Amino acid sequence: MVTEEMIKKTPKVELHDHLDGGLRPQTIIELAKEYGAELPAHNPEELAQWFHRGANRQSLSLYLEGFAVVLRVMQTREALERVAFEAIEDLADDNVVYAEIRFAPHNHLENGLNLELVVESVLEGLARGREKTGTEYGLILCAMRHQQRSLEIAELAVAFQDKGVVGFDIAGDEYGHPPKRHLDAFQYIRNRNFNITIHAGEAFGPESIWQSLQICGAHRIGHATRLIEDMVVHGTRIEKMGSLAHFIRDKRVPMEMCLSSNVQTGAAKSLDEHPFHVYYRNHFRTMLCTDNRLMSNTTQSKEMALAVKHFNLTLRDLEKLAINAMKSAFLHYDDRIRIIYDILKPQFAKIREETNPMD
Repeated sequence: MVTEEMIKKTPKVELHDHLDGGLRPQTIIELAKEYGAELPAHNPEELAQWFHRGANRQSLSLYLEGFAVVLRVMQTREALERVAFEAIEDLADDNVVYAEIRFAPHNHLENGLNLELVVESVLEGLARGREKTGTEYGLILCAMRHQQRSLEIAELAVAFQDKGVVGFDIAGDEYGHPPKRHLDAFQYIRNRNFNITIHAGEAFGPESIWQSLQICGAHRIGHATRLIEDMVVHGTRIEKMGSLAHFIRDKRVPMEMCLSSNVQTGAAKSLDEHPFHVYYRNHFRTMLCTDNRLMSNTTQSKEMALAVKHFNLTLRDLEKLAINAMKSAFLHYDDRIRIIYDILKPQFAKIREETNPMD
């Protein structure tokens, strides 16, 4: 039996964590006071509950409303550096050994910063966090689906690729904003041998996933929840797959699964009906991610605990998911292998030795 104590000890890899979705409520309050920003609540517990209630409305567009409040306090170099540092601290406290944190630089220009200063500030905070905790990181820059500035962000990502930026993404509400509208940005990234992950299959169906892979050249898919619509499933057994599902499994395309947020946005009806279990039991390359730790009131440990409870995962399953994530990270090959064999495998082996679980 996998206990909460065992889960807490497990080394974790996080590939889908939004910087602006994981702030500490106390930090939001302090920054709001410093910069004169309005908040819906001024007590940390009440503010956290406000974000949680707002996110849990089974709609992606409603889920995203809370970000407008957070972005009010993320418009200076000092604020960006602080929240990036604290993100690494919080992830390290959950025993995350490698994290890819993403954010949209265009959302932080209201007080006169330029894009380069925004990215530099976040990287400075992440680096300070790594120095303190040892948790390693990569930064993913997001363009917003509803804006026409994606090429600018793609160029920015490549410009910082030797300074800690590891990939490019588009985020925001999928409905009415297909990834193919940003082809120039994706082509720029591909021409420079860089990395692409795309939010797809969350608020729109398999066509969004297909476009992301076959037109835009994504190397990973964020969510992919609705890939299940390209399958005929009985229980957890797949009786028939369409060409898209076959392609994703055959090519080992990683899918960044976010259990809590998928239920909260309505992408999945419930945890028990979440397609993660179908994907994982049928050998798709999946991993567990948090998406937005503040909005979804979650951590990697909480997501693992949900998977253990609802899908009967064992300690070896959790190890496999962590290794899946590390194999799929946008780090160079040598660094991925080092983390897998020097950190993940030894720490999981130690937990098994200490607990001798019947898994």
